Order: sequence, then structure tokens, then C-alpha cells
Amino acid sequence: MKIITPLLQFLIFPGFLFTAIVGLIASWVDRKVTARIQYRIGPPWYQPLIDIIKLLGKETLLPRGGSRIVFLVMPLLGLAGVTLVSTLLWISNLNREIGFIGDVIVVLYLMTLPALSLVLGGFASGNPYASIGASREMKMILSYELPFVLALIVPIIKSGGVLTIGGILDYQAVNGIIAGSISGAVALIVAILCMQAKLGLVPFDIAEAETEIIGGPLIEYSGAPLAVFKLTKAMLLFTIPVFLVIAFMGGIGVKGISLLWGILKYVALLVVIILIRNTNPRLRIDQALRFFWGPVTILAVAAVILALFGF
Repeated sequence: MKIITPLLQFLIFPGFLFTAIVGLIASWVDRKVTARIQYRIGPPWYQPLIDIIKLLGKETLLPRGGSRIVFLVMPLLGLAGVTLVSTLLWISNLNREIGFIGDVIVVLYLMTLPALSLVLGGFASGNPYASIGASREMKMILSYELPFVLALIVPIIKSGGVLTIGGILDYQAVNGIIAGSISGAVALIVAILCMQAKLGLVPFDIAEAETEIIGGPLIEYSGAPLAVFKLTKAMLLFTIPVFLVIAFMGGIGVKGISLLWGILKYVALLVVIILIRNTNPRLRIDQALRFFWGPVTILAVAAVILALFGF
């Protein structure tokens, strides 16, 4: 029974199935709102699921001259990473006593797996366009990870050096949300900008850039592997905002008004994601690197300093 329960948590709730369903719904909301902004009707609510099912039924073509094993394994690695992150986050959110010292750090590491799987999968395909996209994605990881980690240091400092998700939630339950302080608000802004890059959305969709490199790392993917990558991206659209809600906004309650308030927090971040996506042009890779290594990192450092001084 002790083995079955964690397996069910990983596969059903709060792991793969739950995250996939909510992620696909969030993906539909993104597409629907984007369509309305562009004076289009947009897809029906079930369209993201239909897209995944359609890809699963198509033939998987393997590129010549590439590493086929790495090419096929990488989509599963990214999917496993986002599923583990979601499982850890929701287990700690539902029961703050469950967790281990350093689970925040583990979540940060696991959150890089989807991006790394895209990089390795692109290089493994042997396609020059995919290699360009993978190179861009690798540079993006190096640019946004530093300010993102610095932003996440602020909740740790504010909560007295606690390195557990449950501890950060306990602190906010007693002292108010981290984002209510000056340092927390600045760190949240930095984290939101980094979240947009982690999701690979405009203006940071530089790695895929369909009009330039025809999908980048995904150009050789088809069938089930492509479906897994698409599903992983939809799941990230749910998981990363939830992480920010937990770290900066007090988490998501499970009863009554607290549940509604938690859902509104997530929806607010989703709205911000959609607004950024629809009001900005795609940046060049050099512009993105300067942006994250320059003003965003400076803001993150300022937030850490303010947190150390108690602001």
C-alpha cells in the first residue's frame, strides 16, 4: 500500500493526469483569449486534447544521422520532470508537514528538465535548424536561470532560511504573502519574466521561432514524441504559475473561499502570461540575453538585498 499510494499520486493526482487535464484547459484559455484579441473565434474547449490525440495517431519518423535513442527518450524525460514538479508542489500545498529539507532546490532542478530535454532532443536529431534552436534554448537557460534562482531566494530569506515548500507556506500563513513586501513584489516580477521564458512564449519563443527556423528543436519530431512535447508544454503552463503562487502568494487552499481565492491567483498569472504574449514582438537571442543578464538580474539582486534588510 505504501508503494501503491505514491505511484497513484504520481500518475493520477496530483501528478500526471491532473496536471495534464488542467494544463490542457489552460492551453485552451490561452489560445481562446489570443484568438479574441486577434478578432478570431478561436478553438473549442476540447481542441488541445484533440491535437494531442491526433499526433498520437500519426507515424513517428526518425531522422537519419541522429542519435535515435536520445531522440526518443528526451520527450519522456521532459514529461517526467514536469510531472514530478507538479506532484511535489501539490503534495506540499495540500499537506505542509509532508516534505523534506531542500525540496525547493529539488523543484528548481527538476524544472529545468523540460528545457534540457528540448536541447538534447534537438541536437540528437542531427538537423541544422534543430541544432540552431537547441543552441538558442541552451543560451536562454543560461540567461534566465540566474535571475529566477535569485528571485526564489527571496521567499527563503523572508521565511527565515527555510528550505522547504511547506515552511514557506507556513510563514505566509502567519505573516502574510511574500509578494506583499517590497522585496517579494520585485522578486515576483522577476519570476514572472523568467516564467515567460521558461514557457517558451513570446517574446522569448526564440528557440522554436517558426518563421525563422521552422520549429527549431521540434522540426524533426512527429507523432507520439511531438505529442509528448506539446503535452509537456501545456503542463508547464499550469505547473510553473502554481509554483509562483506557492512561493510568493501563499499557495492554493482546498476549502471554500480559500480554494476560489487560490484559483484566482493562478488565473491572474495566466492572464499576465497571455497579455505579455500578445503585446510584444519576438526578441533576438542577443536581446534576450542582455535583458536577463542586465536589468532582470539587477532587479533580482536588488530584491535579495531588500529581503536581507527586512523590506
